Amino acid sequence: MKFDSVILDVDGTIWDTTDIVAQAWNCAIDKMFPVVSHVTGNILKGQFGKTMKTIADNLFVGLEQEEKARLMEECCRQEQLALKANTKNITYDGVVETIRELHSKGVPLFIVSNCQKGYIEVVIAKNQIAGYITDFECYGNNGFDKAQNIKLICERNDLHSPVYVGDTQGDADACSGAGVPFIWAAYGFGKAESYYQKIEKFEELKNVIHL
Repeated sequence: MKFDSVILDVDGTIWDTTDIVAQAWNCAIDKMFPVVSHVTGNILKGQFGKTMKTIADNLFVGLEQEEKARLMEECCRQEQLALKANTKNITYDGVVETIRELHSKGVPLFIVSNCQKGYIEVVIAKNQIAGYITDFECYGNNGFDKAQNIKLICERNDLHSPVYVGDTQGDADACSGAGVPFIWAAYGFGKAESYYQKIEKFEELKNVIHL
């Protein structure tokens, strides 16, 4: 199959922020609702990829919906501060180099995530890939789920044969809903039962799209 573009997931595909994010979220929890249980990197690996509302419902048990929303807002604020301050390399091997090579070969690159508003901008800035990402969209910008945002990116950029790269069955389901082939990043956070092809390293993406 020949693809004209690549759409990327973020967490579990481009990088692994879970330990940094866990510390940031625990600071927010302690500050606002100490009754809520702390999170860990492993706990977050099972949640990332879901919408922020779903994550809040799963993790902030015992709070009212308005309280969950306020706590999640503070978690996201603390998270972005922590990620901007981070100096450790948390990006998977070969990601930036492969993105640059794909771009140099004329492959348009996009990002679609269920993350909060502003998060993709942090990903792009920290990895210095602004010049290689044509467009991006997320749940935090418009409240749309991943399938809807994949469709939106395709429509907005006139994509005819895109492929999506993600790491969970939720990503696979979103691709099914959007009518887009799914490449499973098996090195990431989750499992996938249905996929067009599997990659064990990000750089293997070049072989899948036949560069």
